Amino acid sequence: AAAALRAWLSWARRCRLEPFKRLAKTLSERFDAVVRGMLDGRSNAYVEAMNGLLQQTKTAARGFRTVENFIAIAYLRMSKLKHLPDNP
Repeated sequence: AAAALRAWLSWARRCRLEPFKRLAKTLSERFDAVVRGMLDGRSNAYVEAMNGLLQQTKTAARGFRTVENFIAIAYLRMSKLKHLPDNP
């Protein structure tokens, strides 16, 4: 992934199109994070799914009195623990 990205960045820096040059500069500044993201295989869909779970938790947590309680239930719901007993 790193070699392919370096090759593309090399091409983009020599490109005559200014948007590609700006993109290459931005990707170069964040090179390690971009490569890590490519190797993790996570897309925007993963982030959107996590956001959906958080929104469901927020809806369910309206009866809680403090932010700490909301954070606790968010951790419980989003961690997808398998060893918890069934809800009675």
